Amino acid sequence: MDHSYFDEPSLAQRPWSLRTALRERAAALLGRAPVRSAPSTQRSARRQAHIDPKASLDAAGPGHRSASAPSEALTLDHIRHRYAGMTAVDDVSLNIAHGEILCLVGPSGCGKSTLLRIAAGLEALQRGTVRINGQVVADDSGCIPPERRGVGLVFQDYALFPHLSVIDNVRFGLSGRPAAHQRRRAMETLEQVGMGGYADHFPHALSGGQQQRVALARALAPDPAVLLLDEPFSGLDARLREQVRDETLHVLKRTGAATMLVTHDPEEAMFLADRIALMRNGKLVQLGSPVDLYNRPADGFAASFFGEVNRIDGTVRGGAVDTPVGRVATDLPEGSAAQVMIRPEALSLAPLDSAGGAAVPNIARVMASRLLGRTSLVHLSIPDGRSGCHLHSRMPGQFLPQEETHVAITLDARQAFVFPAKDPT
Repeated sequence: MDHSYFDEPSLAQRPWSLRTALRERAAALLGRAPVRSAPSTQRSARRQAHIDPKASLDAAGPGHRSASAPSEALTLDHIRHRYAGMTAVDDVSLNIAHGEILCLVGPSGCGKSTLLRIAAGLEALQRGTVRINGQVVADDSGCIPPERRGVGLVFQDYALFPHLSVIDNVRFGLSGRPAAHQRRRAMETLEQVGMGGYADHFPHALSGGQQQRVALARALAPDPAVLLLDEPFSGLDARLREQVRDETLHVLKRTGAATMLVTHDPEEAMFLADRIALMRNGKLVQLGSPVDLYNRPADGFAASFFGEVNRIDGTVRGGAVDTPVGRVATDLPEGSAAQVMIRPEALSLAPLDSAGGAAVPNIARVMASRLLGRTSLVHLSIPDGRSGCHLHSRMPGQFLPQEETHVAITLDARQAFVFPAKDPT
């Protein structure tokens, strides 16, 4: 195959849009004239006034950084973005260190993909500042185009070229380098992701998981300082998704690139992330480690997003809220209405005849019990002086009490959270 299309064109010829760049390279290979979409004159003038769009960042990853390189690989500072009068991102600031994996999570439409596209340069910045390795790549004066930001991108649909072999798909991001280096580096990254034996295959001959690995290899081949992944596992079935994301985690940790990964799956975020940024309606709700977000949620939305919760309404009396399963301490004002959220695993169950201790146990009636593999889910009814309280308990292993029997229930208050009753969830 003629690999001349990997040669680097002059800087003046390079398109501003990454997708335009991909189309132009493919058109060159097929001998067709590419279709370009030029940026507006006003935007071009702004960029030339302050940020040179022809400038190129050093894409070298952590292994090639100088001692004076900044610790923050990617910084998003007070980012705001609107679509047709609707605020998609509302004053969000984030930073990602070299070697760190940060996951953006939240419901559909919360702004997480928009934020990633702004970081990549695929979405024109409206307000705020984007810095990579300490260098401003976008602000209100203009921006450096995406293909010159030193970032690796993995899309939801992988965006592999069907007419190129696996190794040539990976070589695509290595234009301008000697052919021998291109092939050697492409093979290195394919070996990293376990696809070295498929170098001469074409995308249509690969499974979804294999295509995802090739897309990751292509993003890693230029040794980027920052890696951006947009829902990279969403197209895989559940069992394959678990396997591929486990392999991806180890690859990302070996490369040491700063990684921003967008996902709507809270379990996936907790599995992959060093830190999680939870978004809602364009705002950053909470930023922290998976342990922080699960055990110390900032509000009711954060508590419920990362797992099922039992909800019980109550009133603060004496620095706590009384519930049918015990008192839960809070610092909310005395007499205020509150909602208690209790994780199912916080409710420990035992047969009545084994409930020891001098205290009288709380007793619940079993409505149903189901084995869910590693855990058992038990539906409970507990008297509350009104119509009864329906709660769920999640027990490790197989714990399947018969329906209409009674069990003793114990609350682990560390997994119970109290928020103001008006808190929208």
